[in-house]
Amino acid sequence: MTAPATRFGAVAAILLAAHHVGDYWLQTHGQAQAKGKPGAEGRRACAAHVATYTLGQAAALAAADRYLGLGIRRRRAVTGLAVSAATHYLVDRRRPLEAIANRLGKGKFYRVGAGHGCLGTGAGAMDQSWHLAWCTLAAAVVAGPGRR
Repeated sequence: MTAPATRFGAVAAILLAAHHVGDYWLQTHGQAQAKGKPGAEGRRACAAHVATYTLGQAAALAAADRYLGLGIRRRRAVTGLAVSAATHYLVDRRRPLEAIANRLGKGKFYRVGAGHGCLGTGAGAMDQSWHLAWCTLAAAVVAGPGRR
């Protein structure tokens, strides 16, 4: 059985790598364009993106667990993936991240490069740092001890 601290290192690497694949390779152009729109269209696009993103993380986690014998507990994996998915959805709806940035006095940075897409903007950097922080917390949840 792998120790929780060792398992955490492996799970964090897996979830962070799978995050980037899910956020950039698995997300469709339509999802990327619509996920921040108000109403049902935006909610559907964001939910579809988060579903494929989470399936990608789950597949990577399952494959690594099987190959490396990490001893990941199913309940912990489901809980950790739910943390990653829920926080991903929240911020990918865009307005919540802007509200958080404004509340923390980071609104000006959030708007750096606005109008030039997501890459190379304050919003894009804040989006990714949010996701990576929550993926790391999700890894801690997945890696901890407990029953299957």
